[in-house]
Amino acid sequence: MAQEYFICRTCGVQHGEHETPPKRCLICDDERQYVGWQGQQWITLSEMREQGYRNEFREIEPGLVGFRTEPHFGIGQRALLVQTDAGNVFWDGNSFIDDDTIERITDLGGIAAIAVSHPHFYGSIVEYSHAFGNAPIYLPKADAAFIARRDSAVELWEGSVELVPGVTLVQCGGHFPGSAVVHWAPGANGRGAILTGDSIAVAQDRAYVSFMWSFPNFIPLPADEVRRVAVAVRPYEFDRIYGGWWHSVVNHDGKAAVERSAERYAARMEQLPKLP
Repeated sequence: MAQEYFICRTCGVQHGEHETPPKRCLICDDERQYVGWQGQQWITLSEMREQGYRNEFREIEPGLVGFRTEPHFGIGQRALLVQTDAGNVFWDGNSFIDDDTIERITDLGGIAAIAVSHPHFYGSIVEYSHAFGNAPIYLPKADAAFIARRDSAVELWEGSVELVPGVTLVQCGGHFPGSAVVHWAPGANGRGAILTGDSIAVAQDRAYVSFMWSFPNFIPLPADEVRRVAVAVRPYEFDRIYGGWWHSVVNHDGKAAVERSAERYAARMEQLPKLP
């Protein structure tokens, strides 16, 4: 019988080998996340399959496909598959995988590399790696303590890494020290795009973005850290920003949106008086 690994129901991150469900989730026990209101709960992939979970796929633009688990599971992010002639990049982990998902991704060209914006989105990335020839999983050295399931496919990195030609992983920090974005140079009809997850979060007006140390617990970042995030992506040309959900897209003027958003955020933070 194949080894079963426990997945946290709140964050959707699969943990390493345990005979019984762990007492705590490595991810949710951190102040940036939270333990579910009903207490720590776990599920396995076989249980998810039995309960009827599935992945819904959508073409977002030529060369970019998104997929999300239905019904809603964990944080509910949408994963992305960047298609290139040199191989596909799987961005921001998904918790659920089954034969239909493997078949669909195989038809789209498979997976050559896996990368994630931050630990909340690690999902079941080791399962995806194993399903596609032990595809390398690029996780930041700065966040190595948050790797819940360790595997030989994991490659620690820092700074920036070209995953395949035209697709570059960039460490920007902020939300986590190792928080990252992917710069997709051919995206947006050659104008460039970045894929961000929570590292640079698309605001509801979709003309601005925002930056937080903890989104669910509403803990902001200091002004200097926000400016460092903006500086990290400044060398890259991009017109479009894809956040972590279907609707989270800045369609135009993305690079300027990051700059003006960082300055707006920093200005507000600098106006706040210190507590007596």
